[in-house]
Amino acid sequence: MIDVSHVSRFFGEFRAVDDISFSIKTGEIVGLLGPNGAGKTTTMRMIAGYFEPSAGEIKIDGKNILENSVLAKSKIGYMSESAPLYPDMIVYDYLLYVAKMQGQDEKKVALLAKECGLKEVMHKNIGDLSRGNRQRVGLAHALMSDPEILILDEPTGGLDPNQAVEVRELIKEIGKTRTVIISTHILSEVEMMCSRVIIISRGKIAADSSTAALKERYGHKAAVLATIGGASIDEITGALCEANGVASVILSSDAEKIDSDESAVSVMASIEGDVEIRPEIAKIVTEKGWKLYELSMKKNSLEDIFHEITAGGDK
Repeated sequence: MIDVSHVSRFFGEFRAVDDISFSIKTGEIVGLLGPNGAGKTTTMRMIAGYFEPSAGEIKIDGKNILENSVLAKSKIGYMSESAPLYPDMIVYDYLLYVAKMQGQDEKKVALLAKECGLKEVMHKNIGDLSRGNRQRVGLAHALMSDPEILILDEPTGGLDPNQAVEVRELIKEIGKTRTVIISTHILSEVEMMCSRVIIISRGKIAADSSTAALKERYGHKAAVLATIGGASIDEITGALCEANGVASVILSSDAEKIDSDESAVSVMASIEGDVEIRPEIAKIVTEKGWKLYELSMKKNSLEDIFHEITAGGDK
């Protein structure tokens, strides 16, 4: 469906995107992640045809988008981070205006009003809508031509938690019949919506795999959080460092404070290899007569993985 081959983009002397290549199949929901300035939005705009690549080529269904721009753009719906809407227009009038520009009619407007959950606000001015409903109007606009590919830049940016849930569910439903590319800073959204993640860092692709494969590769690093009372921090770290499989022990602030025991401290014990260290820690605490309040495994989250990849430049 989408083939990006050795694409770069310069703005003057600055290389915003540096020789990236990837393919996206029909029906995939792909999360495009990266720090601010990494090249995510530039990449999306090149796929949508807003920017021309400085080098390389992009194909939609095997056809170069520069040589077949009208055909390529007819297959794409694009919603920017702040959907460019007319605040003084009524929702129905705005969508009908968009429909007529794209050769559609009132039936298409009614269908999208139902699909995007806009039936109750079709009579309202766009400027009077909540941000969540304005995002829905932007989605309806992007879907007006019934595109095979939907590109969404920060679709839940600025929404409250309830609005974000509604828009995420809408995107998942839309994604059942389309290829969707989502750029977002909210990593939990990627886990909930996307089957695959492409991470861009410093203009290059730092990782490209399913969320499950990313966690398999980077998420194996684990530690045990232990909250222990009845001993000093030096006594606890000294004893736990002697346990088989413990690489290091540091003071942690992740656990809740134990109000009934001022001596209780929380430590994070890093694991060396695949050893299960919790029984050993529990045994040490019991033998020394200390109190054990918490003993839990902490594995790398997608946020930890993202930080490791983008900070370290791992490819």
